[in-house]
Amino acid sequence: MGTYTFRLPDIGEGIAEAEIVAWHVAVGDMVEEDGRLADMMTDKATVEMESPVAGKVVSIAGEVGDVVAIGSALVVIETEGEGEAQAPAAAPAPAPAPKAEIVEERIEVETSDAGDAARVEAAAPPPPSPPPPPLATAVPKPAPAQAVEQVRRGYDAKVLASPAVRQRARDLGIDLSEVRPSEEGRVRHADLDQFLAYNATGGYRSAGPERGDEVIKVIGMRRRIAENMAASKRHIPHFSYVEECDVTALEVMREQLNSSRGDKPKLTMLPLLITAICRTLPQFPMINARYDDEAGVVTRYGAVHLGMAAQTPAGLMVPVIRNAQSLNLWQLAREIGRLAEAARNGSAKSDELSGSTLTVTSLGPLGGVATTPVINRPEVAIIGPNRIIERPMFVPDGMGGERIEKRKLMNISISCDHRVVDGHDAASFVQAIKKLMETPVLLLAD
Repeated sequence: MGTYTFRLPDIGEGIAEAEIVAWHVAVGDMVEEDGRLADMMTDKATVEMESPVAGKVVSIAGEVGDVVAIGSALVVIETEGEGEAQAPAAAPAPAPAPKAEIVEERIEVETSDAGDAARVEAAAPPPPSPPPPPLATAVPKPAPAQAVEQVRRGYDAKVLASPAVRQRARDLGIDLSEVRPSEEGRVRHADLDQFLAYNATGGYRSAGPERGDEVIKVIGMRRRIAENMAASKRHIPHFSYVEECDVTALEVMREQLNSSRGDKPKLTMLPLLITAICRTLPQFPMINARYDDEAGVVTRYGAVHLGMAAQTPAGLMVPVIRNAQSLNLWQLAREIGRLAEAARNGSAKSDELSGSTLTVTSLGPLGGVATTPVINRPEVAIIGPNRIIERPMFVPDGMGGERIEKRKLMNISISCDHRVVDGHDAASFVQAIKKLMETPVLLLAD
């Protein structure tokens, strides 16, 4: 018998440590050659560690969330020396726990309710007749909870309401029979809102079940996000600037392009904004830059490697569109879709998640009126388009006067590192983008 120590290999250039985000083995487990040991995270990329030998796991390095240095022991495996490792006879496997449905069925069978008791009593031979008891008022037995629920549902069914309203009421734990309809005897969403508002002041029972406290360990992607955001706010003096753009004409052009796109991807607002950014950056090189504050050096980039903040099940990730300045609208749309999908399903490569020189963050229809995004350090700026809204505006009528029209408006937010970018430069940069967005023909002009 011998032991083999699997040490954490160098899994990325310049990486000194990695975090354990998942264990696939435990002490005492048998592992095969090339079998999975653990998942390690570094720089937003997760790498799967595989065993080079077969044997029994003797020890592992820490728990999920612990950080292991490159070259440190990750797993110690007991091997069979020169021969093939033979797994010991497997102990009898414990009987699997019964599924929830089976448990519930067994409980229903073994637990007698009032109906079961009545059937058992009817099947048994009748006992001798006791002497007649004195007259007394009969006390009804409490109805089972299931029967009460059936009665409540039956009563709810008589209340006029749409399926969506009924589903929302069930989710909130509201008895529709307690809600006063506002019109035509039909309960609507507004009536549920009024019910909840009145209940919040103590007029009704609680709108939902109480929930206990939950303690969640911050590990993996969430820990990386927390560390990066804290470092950005700690080291970078942020300032933000917001400007309103009239994108009515831009939206018309976008719809026209989409109507004749053929097999090309559908255009959203993001490729148009990125095109405007790339056309404007040559005039403002201080925006497309990275600041090494330890060395005291600012690097201004000619190529635009645009980071695209994307929400994923694991948390916020920033895939990078390489050389965005050389891509047309359709190529940008295709690359945005590809990178967003790769980030969501976890297939994005390490080099697709690093090296950005400027970042765009967009919440889509949830964009809000204005945002103050946090800079993706060591970059010096981040741009955030906000939600498009329709609002009446005064516009020239062509005869020297003005008229009121319904226009589509969108705010553009930018946060900058005040050590590198002055307020005047940031405002001028956004104003130049605004000009292109409000005169969309310039986006396609050479």
